[in-house]
Amino acid sequence: MKKWQRPGFISIISLLLIILMIPTLIVVPFIDSGDKERAPEQMAKDKNGKLIELPADLSPFDINVLRTATDEVETVPLEDYVARVVASEMPADFEMEALKAQALAARTYIVKHYTSGEKVSGKADVTDTVQHQVYKNTQELRNLWKEDFEEKMTKINSAVKNTAGEILTYKNQPIFAAFFSTSNGFTENSEDYWPNPIPYLKSVESPWDENSPKFLDQKVISVQDAEAKLGVDFPQNINNTKITLTDSKRVNNITVGGETLSGREVREKLELRSTDFTIDKKDGHLIFTTRGYGHGVGMSQYGANGMAKQGKDYKDIVKHYYKGTEITELEQLNSLASAMETKK
Repeated sequence: MKKWQRPGFISIISLLLIILMIPTLIVVPFIDSGDKERAPEQMAKDKNGKLIELPADLSPFDINVLRTATDEVETVPLEDYVARVVASEMPADFEMEALKAQALAARTYIVKHYTSGEKVSGKADVTDTVQHQVYKNTQELRNLWKEDFEEKMTKINSAVKNTAGEILTYKNQPIFAAFFSTSNGFTENSEDYWPNPIPYLKSVESPWDENSPKFLDQKVISVQDAEAKLGVDFPQNINNTKITLTDSKRVNNITVGGETLSGREVREKLELRSTDFTIDKKDGHLIFTTRGYGHGVGMSQYGANGMAKQGKDYKDIVKHYYKGTEITELEQLNSLASAMETKK
């Protein structure tokens, strides 16, 4: 009897072991060593749409960002900085090709600034404001987007990853990659807003901007406030003001009460959305109607999104807004290597 009992006992033990191992046998073959939990801010999709982790070696150098709210400096790898600028400067629900164009502009801007040797302090390269580029860190973006953070950040990281290492150049030098929200149908010549002409920042058509929610705006200001801010006296008949326009149909100069002001002065002092404005007067108030939003020089963000919706890729977009430029790999730029050596 004992001779028969032992094999039975062993069989029962073996059966129990097999039952215990079944979950492991089912799961193990499907475990991918790359599927460990990763922070959403480090995830992106490659050109084939596969979810990947951003490589750690994408960034050739770090950017030191002055956080103006705390006066502290935050050190960020270049490509992480670019992703956070794109997240802060352009709506994440824009088309992928528009986000890529923004990534290229943001990376070009900071590379030019970095290689020029300009710093805002002994420790910081740039601020986190429109003085340079708007920058929010991961926690700030989490607070802003809440449950949408993972989806939006992955999308933006994908745009950055798929343009990594690329910048815009003119005659083999990084360009000043100016950008803004919405045009009035045309971009502005650089010399019509800033002091100097820049060959790649010339007025181009941008009809897609008419679909922007920021295309039209009105601002009502009392005559008294406007006169105090501008230092002029408005005539009883507003039609007596003389206005000259730039190539892009924005206000170049306006002459009021014998005083001549630039369109930029009026825009900035009265905080108008753009320099494309008309003025009406009613009941002691001035009504400024504006078209577009921003300085108007360089790439229009809503224009870029409109182009992307029509099937244009990011290369088409940047070459439309930055005339005569080329897309260049960072490693091909000798000036960058020299600047990095200088900063060591």
